[in-house]
Amino acid sequence: MTCIVNCLPLNEEERQRFILAAGDVRQEFVGDGSSSEGMIWKASIPENLRESASAIIGNVPVEQIRDCTSLEWLQTFSAGVDAYLKEGVLAPGVKVSSASGAYGLAVSEHLFAMMMALMKNLPSYRDLQREHQWSPLGRVQSPDGATVLVLGTGDIGAHFARLCKACGAHTVGVRRDAGKQVEGIDEMHAFEELDTLLGAADVIALALPSTPETRHIIDESRLRLMKSDAMVINAGRGDAIDCDALAAALHEQRISSAGLDVTDPEPLPAEHPLWNESRCLITPHVAGGTHLKQTADRIIDIALENVRRYVRGEDLLNRMR
Repeated sequence: MTCIVNCLPLNEEERQRFILAAGDVRQEFVGDGSSSEGMIWKASIPENLRESASAIIGNVPVEQIRDCTSLEWLQTFSAGVDAYLKEGVLAPGVKVSSASGAYGLAVSEHLFAMMMALMKNLPSYRDLQREHQWSPLGRVQSPDGATVLVLGTGDIGAHFARLCKACGAHTVGVRRDAGKQVEGIDEMHAFEELDTLLGAADVIALALPSTPETRHIIDESRLRLMKSDAMVINAGRGDAIDCDALAAALHEQRISSAGLDVTDPEPLPAEHPLWNESRCLITPHVAGGTHLKQTADRIIDIALENVRRYVRGEDLLNRMR
C-alpha cells in the first residue's frame, strides 16, 4: 500500500493542500509545524512508518533511509542530494528529486550583499565602530562598470548575475555547456577558458556544486592570475576554493578581498588564518536554509507538485535519479 511520509513543517492550510494533491493515497504528516521558521528543517521517520513508507518528503538521516525497505521516491528539502546518491544508501530504482530552484533568491542575495559590503568597506567600518574610531578608509568600489565572472550559472548563479547586471555590471558566465544562454549573463564560456577570463574579472563569484572537477578550482595558481583589486566570493560549495591559498593571497595583498559563506573544511577551524584577514568576510553557511519565507514557500510548492505527479505516475520535477 502506498504511503507518503511528509516531514515538512506545515500549517493546517498547507496540510490540506497536500491531502488534496495526494487524493486517496495515504499520507502521514510527521513534521513539526512550530519549526517552520527555523534555519534548517529537520526530518525524521518514526520507526513504525519506516517499513511502509513508499515515499518520503524530507532530508531524513541516511541510517533511517536504509530501514525504509518499501521506498520508491525521496523528495529532499535541499537542492543537493549527494548524501543519498552514495552507493548503498538507496535501493536500485528509488527515485530522488530535489528542491533545486528554491534557493536561488536567498543565496544570490547573500552573495550580492557580501559583494556590496566588501566594495564599500563595511566590514572594516564595523571593526572601527567596535574600537570607537571615526576614520574614513578611502576609496570604494561599485558594481557599475565592473566585470563579474560567475562560475556556475544555475539557479543561484543566474539570480546573482541578474542582480549585478541591474547595477551596471558586465556579467561573464562559466559553465560546462557554454552553448546554453542564461538570462543575466552577457557572455558565456566553458571551464577550459577560465584561466584566460580570471585576469579581466573584478569579481569572481562561485556558485558551483561539489564535484571532483570543481574541487579547488580556485587554487594558488589561479589566484595568481587575478588582478590585485579582484574580489572572490563563494556561496556554492566550500571545496571549490583552496582556503589556505586564499588566506595567503589576501595576506600578501595579491587580491583585494573575499566573501565566504562556505569553506573547506567546514566549519572553518578557529586557528585558520582566514579569520584574521580583515578583508575577508565570513558567514557560517547561512545563505541558504529556510529562514527566508520565499525559500520555504518554494520548497513546499515543489514538493506539492511532485506529490501530484507521484500519485499520477508522472515525471517528477528536479529528478536527480
